[in-house]
Amino acid sequence: MHALEKIAVNKAFVKERDGDDEDDDELVPTLRLPAGSKNYMTRRGYDALRVELDQLVRIERPQMVETVAWAAGNGDRSENGDYIYGKKRLREIDRRIRFLIKRVESAEVVDPERQQGLEQVFFGATVSFCDLDTEEEQTWQIVGVDEADAAHGRISWISPLARAVLKAKVGDVVRFQSPAGMREIEVVDVRYL
Repeated sequence: MHALEKIAVNKAFVKERDGDDEDDDELVPTLRLPAGSKNYMTRRGYDALRVELDQLVRIERPQMVETVAWAAGNGDRSENGDYIYGKKRLREIDRRIRFLIKRVESAEVVDPERQQGLEQVFFGATVSFCDLDTEEEQTWQIVGVDEADAAHGRISWISPLARAVLKAKVGDVVRFQSPAGMREIEVVDVRYL
């Protein structure tokens, strides 16, 4: 096990809740994995989670522990804003660390360039399609739930669009139920970057 996963949480400043799965219950629905499914990620997504975890464990958490210890030494803690905020921020950091450790440990890294059947849409594919109603063309890369970012053209493999185009080939017309209603699209390009 990597050193980051062995982190010992200093309980002197953090009140822990009972229950191991509280972090999963607090997830927004788009980050929840379907029951029994693997946590697929691209190498880029996996590396980004590792960098964030490293940043929290090695830099942000130690700095916050130092701040809370300093604030605790300043007397009355009930009206000490630095202490109260520091404890709250420390709980947030610890919650995020636990979440990231779970995600990194459960990650199934998929290299899009090593995909078999490159003419079909699979995880990691960058898919261009034409909406048959609006004739608008869009391009999306299908990625893991933790790396989805619509502003950068990446959608989660569990999204309705991604599920609809999985296993499709160039020229296939696919119908699917989107939040805006039934849509019909034609796959115009599939590539793996």
